[in-house]
Amino acid sequence: MSPSIPLQEMIRAIRSARTQCEERGVIQRECAVIRAQFRQSDNDGRSHNLAKLLYVHMLGYPAHFGQMECVRMIASPRYSEKRVGYLGAMMLLDEKQDASLLITNSIKNDLSHSSQYVQSLALCTLACIGSAEMCKDLAPEIEKLLRASNSYIKKKAALCAIHIVRKVPDLGELFARTARSLLAEKHHGVLHGAVVLITVLCECSPDTLERFRKTVPDLVRIMKSLVTSGYSPEHDVAGISDPFLQVRILRLLRILGRNNEAASDTMNDLLAQVATNTDSTKTVGNAVLYETVLTVLDIKSESGLRILAVNILGRFLLNNDRNIRYIAMTSLQKIVGTDNIAVQRHRGTIVDCLKDPDASVKRRALDLSLALASASNIRSMMKELLMFLSSCPPELRAETTSGIFYAAERYAPSQRWHIDTILHVLTTAGGDVRDETVPNLILLITNASELHCYTVHKLYRALLSDISQQPLVQVACWCIGEYGDLLLRGECREMEPVEVTADSVLEALETVLQSHMSTPTTRGFALTATMKLSTRIMDNVDRIKSIVSIYGSCIDVELQQRAVEYNALFKKYDHMRAAVLERMPVIDRNSPGHTNGDSMGGVIKELEVDKVKQRETLLPQLPANQVCDLLNLLGDSEESVPAGPAQGDTVPVQSITTAKPIGGELLDLLGGFEPTPLASGLSATPQIQRHLCQDAQRGSCFVRVIRMTLSACLYFIAPAVTVYEKNGVTLTLSCEKQSDSAVTVTLKGCNSSDSDVTSFALQAAVPKSVHLNMKAPSGDTLPAKGLAHVTQLVLLNNPNKVNLKMRIRISYSSQGSSVQDTVQIDSFPGLS
Repeated sequence: MSPSIPLQEMIRAIRSARTQCEERGVIQRECAVIRAQFRQSDNDGRSHNLAKLLYVHMLGYPAHFGQMECVRMIASPRYSEKRVGYLGAMMLLDEKQDASLLITNSIKNDLSHSSQYVQSLALCTLACIGSAEMCKDLAPEIEKLLRASNSYIKKKAALCAIHIVRKVPDLGELFARTARSLLAEKHHGVLHGAVVLITVLCECSPDTLERFRKTVPDLVRIMKSLVTSGYSPEHDVAGISDPFLQVRILRLLRILGRNNEAASDTMNDLLAQVATNTDSTKTVGNAVLYETVLTVLDIKSESGLRILAVNILGRFLLNNDRNIRYIAMTSLQKIVGTDNIAVQRHRGTIVDCLKDPDASVKRRALDLSLALASASNIRSMMKELLMFLSSCPPELRAETTSGIFYAAERYAPSQRWHIDTILHVLTTAGGDVRDETVPNLILLITNASELHCYTVHKLYRALLSDISQQPLVQVACWCIGEYGDLLLRGECREMEPVEVTADSVLEALETVLQSHMSTPTTRGFALTATMKLSTRIMDNVDRIKSIVSIYGSCIDVELQQRAVEYNALFKKYDHMRAAVLERMPVIDRNSPGHTNGDSMGGVIKELEVDKVKQRETLLPQLPANQVCDLLNLLGDSEESVPAGPAQGDTVPVQSITTAKPIGGELLDLLGGFEPTPLASGLSATPQIQRHLCQDAQRGSCFVRVIRMTLSACLYFIAPAVTVYEKNGVTLTLSCEKQSDSAVTVTLKGCNSSDSDVTSFALQAAVPKSVHLNMKAPSGDTLPAKGLAHVTQLVLLNNPNKVNLKMRIRISYSSQGSSVQDTVQIDSFPGLS
């Protein structure tokens, strides 16, 4: 290849290469020639060679050896060489390379050059690769050019000033006064640069933002002239006069009018004029309308103007362009909490977007549909959401089920409707629900005592038709075990009476136990249900014994342990079987006994004081640092059994002390379980207490059965303290000690105000020697009036056992304003 080959010939040779190896050979030969010519001092083709090198760089090949040639060409007095040199500097250099500092003096000299084109080259280069040091050195020169008489230079200088302010925010004060004077220019390029510069200045400094609020009338005047001006071929785009400048002005107005009523009132009329007069049939008009809507929704605008903005977004939902529909739903999602009534008018269109083939549009439509659910429309919205669940893509099912469960729990018109809705979800997408769904549904069924017969019949039929949905099968097994007697009666007013026999029920449970689709957890539910039926089906006890005994040698340890304990209950403790397997009591989550915190009633306090005194009397020699399990099964103290309570009395389980069991560690079924104080007022029934004491004295091996029964009856709530309370937002903290050095901290946020709290986030800091691991929070929204809470788990590892402290930063948005607070925690409840 000839050394003097022109750029066009080199491009043609590279493109004609048939293989990558051939292309690489052409480029390597040409780069060798370029290097050789760079070494020559009297090279007349330097700009030509650098242009070829820049093309090689664009193809991805190394061209760093041309950096110094760029520096030399920038210092050249010839404009043709300066142009290529500045272009090479912008492509081959960046602020991290030392070579960029060598061109600082050349840029400074060219900024004061007599030719506007040389000045523009220096301005563009500084705006592209200017480092913080270069910006500090050359900022005064840029400020002078902003006051020049040439509009071409003013426009370039404004763009360069934007880069300087972003790179060094402290230099913003230098350009503030000059930037405001640029708003009087008539050249659209200068105006565009001035508006962007003012926007960057306002974002960098709150003080500057307050100062520029005085420019709102000037911006309104410029915007009105653009809206009302006639046809201008220089600035017209699809019938809109300079839409780029309009969009920039609207963004600046949004920043200036945020949280300021005076500025918002000044621009209200303008925004209404733009919203009504802009053509929405073209993409350009939609861009201006979208920025107008965002401005209206972000400032303190009038209610009528906000309704107009929501209606514009409603029209966007009918647009054929999916991108426009997507941004419309994204905007509606942000305001659905404050302008719910206006958004509700477009509910039908939003629901129709659930059928859109685009996955992103579907997801946004789902989020918005769930946010629109209310007590007045829950039935119709739930019907649409259930239809969507049956056909939604797999990646959206988990999110859809969670949203349906939350909406059903919050706005359920009746308990039966609530239960039917959850069962429908479990039947349709049971494999995609969260783990807490099963216990929550069980609690709901337990509290709906008048629907026990209806629920068990419906779940039994669902179990016969499909056992692939594991959460549904687990709930069905639990209900059959609890309410099997109601199932056998066949008396259900809400459903057609179907004759159910004891054998058919046991066959259904055996099918679950033997199915390959059943998980170990599901088999555990089925085995426990079979055991419970032994007290409800008196004629088939032998068959139940045989079923339970089969799993005494199961390979699954959990299932084997259950079967062994149940067999022991049949053989040695048959007289206690009916009491141990009796029906679970109704649990009221809203009862005073489940209040989380330090407060409790006066009567409860007196009872607890009496029980503490009784324990001190009964256990005078118990070491203070001894850690016992819940029933003191492995306590080393002498047998001390308090006198039985009188009929009708209730005694907290914490006050029960029992004898040392036979078998030592073999019977340590509760080993490693640290006692957790019961919630205030929580107590066990005398019948359960009597059986627990009898069992502990005899050292039985089915303590696990009693523990499972008791744990289903009682809630054990770790002591919690309130660490933050402001604006209706309450943050409580509870601790659980996992080992000598490991602690689990649970932070729970709740909102008692009348409006939802969004963007709720927690950050934590601990001493350097403590290792902190924050799990993902359960959500970022706190519904109003304490309808739900957000939980955050924090795992702390304190190997050096230093004094544990934690600092928590709380941030959230309430009624359109952002709040951020910090609290210091010096003591942790429940830790010795």
